[in-house]
Amino acid sequence: MRALTWQGKRDVRVEEVPDPRIEDPTDAIVRITSTAICGSDLHLYEVLGPYLKPGDILGHEPMGIVEEVGPGVTRLKPGDRVVVPFNIACGSCWMCQRQLYAQCETTQVTAEGKGAALFGYTSLYGAVPGGQAQFLRVPHAEFGPIKVPTEGPDERWLYLSDILPTAWQAVRYADTPRGGTLAVFGLGPVGQFCARIGRHLGADRVIGLDLVPERLEMARRHGVEVLDISQLDDVPGTLIDLVDGRGPDAVIDAVGMESHGAPLGKLGQAAAGLLPHALAQPMIDKVGVDRLVTLKAALKAVRRGGTVSISGVYGGEVDPLPLMEMFDRGIQLRMGQCHVRRWTDEIIPLLTDEDPLGVTDLMTHRLPLEQAPQAYEMFQQKQDGCVKVVLAP
Repeated sequence: MRALTWQGKRDVRVEEVPDPRIEDPTDAIVRITSTAICGSDLHLYEVLGPYLKPGDILGHEPMGIVEEVGPGVTRLKPGDRVVVPFNIACGSCWMCQRQLYAQCETTQVTAEGKGAALFGYTSLYGAVPGGQAQFLRVPHAEFGPIKVPTEGPDERWLYLSDILPTAWQAVRYADTPRGGTLAVFGLGPVGQFCARIGRHLGADRVIGLDLVPERLEMARRHGVEVLDISQLDDVPGTLIDLVDGRGPDAVIDAVGMESHGAPLGKLGQAAAGLLPHALAQPMIDKVGVDRLVTLKAALKAVRRGGTVSISGVYGGEVDPLPLMEMFDRGIQLRMGQCHVRRWTDEIIPLLTDEDPLGVTDLMTHRLPLEQAPQAYEMFQQKQDGCVKVVLAP
């Protein structure tokens, strides 16, 4: 089959690789019809390369048609249309019983001190082949894949794999009071959905912050008040002034470790990336740093007693935070990998023809899998108005 493989920093290639096969009784093989590039894939493209090896198959936002199931899978049959969550969970362990699927103890990568295994996301998370490919082996298919109707374009359902439940969890964690104000830092795909979901779940005012014109315009189309941070000298101060001199009730950081405007953090990440992998891995694990400008702005902007919800991926171990200020202002902080299946039953009824979350207004580029290398570059460089890329194997 054809699959997108990692070969080095900013070097991904579509190559011929062996077809996946059933290995365990609860496996399924899915023929991929659509697979998206996620913002967190760009971390692999740039920062997290030391945890990859040439030939690793990327991608964790796939959907398609079931081709084959193992003898332990009774919930699915060949021909079913499914979306595959990015995290791999058994559905029955101690953590899964508490709907903490991103911490599944059956697939937990204990050797690396990490949570549940993820598709296409480095040795830290199990080195499981990803879904930017023509076919995908899905472990624990008796629980994980989400059956969806046969009608409707893939883009109506595809985002259940990651970014839609990730945004839903971020908004739930933010816990904006009805009639309150929610600010969303970063209007990439997750941030776009956070803003729309915030409005849907009752925030009276949603303010989105970014510096990419196409992202700002997309958010504006969905009733979001937008701020271009490139035009602001004091982002937290502006938000505080805009919201009663107190600041928003809740703030979501939908950016993560590679935010703009953090030159020292960028330098540290780049330096680690230049080291041989055997040296880079322990450096990142013990003294890794993030670009914290967005998170610090979120912490300073939220009102006293408010909540900061983090959906952007961070990986640092020695990141400095303004703990005295956070403590004094009584800020609540919530974060973590999304527990995808915890939220999908709430979301699916909204994926209707009325489309209240605007899922059909997110994809800006649909390209064949063979053009994935160009798509990664375009997405990273924010070229051609790119907000979300979907690949068609």
